[in-house]
Formats: sequence, structure tokens, C-alpha cells
Amino acid sequence: MVRLIMGEKGTGKTKKLIEMINTTAQEDNGSVVCVEAKSTMTFDLHYHVRLISAYEYDLSNYEALRGFLFGLYAGNYDITHIFIDNLFKITGGECNQAADDFLNELDRFSNATGVKFTISVSGDPALATDGMQKYL
Repeated sequence: MVRLIMGEKGTGKTKKLIEMINTTAQEDNGSVVCVEAKSTMTFDLHYHVRLISAYEYDLSNYEALRGFLFGLYAGNYDITHIFIDNLFKITGGECNQAADDFLNELDRFSNATGVKFTISVSGDPALATDGMQKYL
């Protein structure tokens, strides 16, 4: 399952994501991971959440992020949910075919492994591609 949270900057996406992460960490029996551009949520997240700064690992494009996420799971089969805050800030991406391809790859991975993905994206939901719309 891939879920996309999309809205303009300042519409409360990160706050909503933090609430979802903390609820999942308290209710889920598996490992919960959060990837963000830089570690700004350190004190907002439940202590069971593994917070990862994309900046520290030079995850600056979809290919690098995808490989990193799949590698995380290969090293820890207990991961049940991966949250990504502000995908476009991490990858430098935008609403285009590359974003669609990335989301579709995560969806295939999710179906094969059971890992759930929740991703926030800054932008007008009206500008989301058809491929992105199915995850909103």
C-alpha cells in the first residue's frame, strides 16, 4: 500500500504525518521508519521510530532513495511501515513520469513484502499526474 499526502506548503502535511507516524509506532508491532530531508522531527517522533536524514546518506534522486529503502528492508524484515516526508525536497523531483514510476515501484514492493508507505509531497493536488492521483 502506498498513500500520498499532497498539499501546498504550509497546509499541515508534516504535522499530519507526525501524528500518523506516532500512532503507527504505538499501535504497530513492527519497525517504523521515517525518512526526511534533514532531521527536523527528532523531538516530535515516538522513540521507537527510526528517523533517517536523507541528507546524511546523499539520497538526492529517486534511484538512490529506492535502493536505500529496499536495502533497509533487506537488513530488517521487521519493517512494517516507511514514512517519507517531502519526497520532492529529498529527490529534487516534481509531478512527472519519474515520480509516477517511483510510486509504482514502491507499490509493487509493498505488494510483495507487506511494507506500507506513506509519503508527503508539497504541491497543488490539482497538478498531480494521473499516476499520482491513484495514491491520493
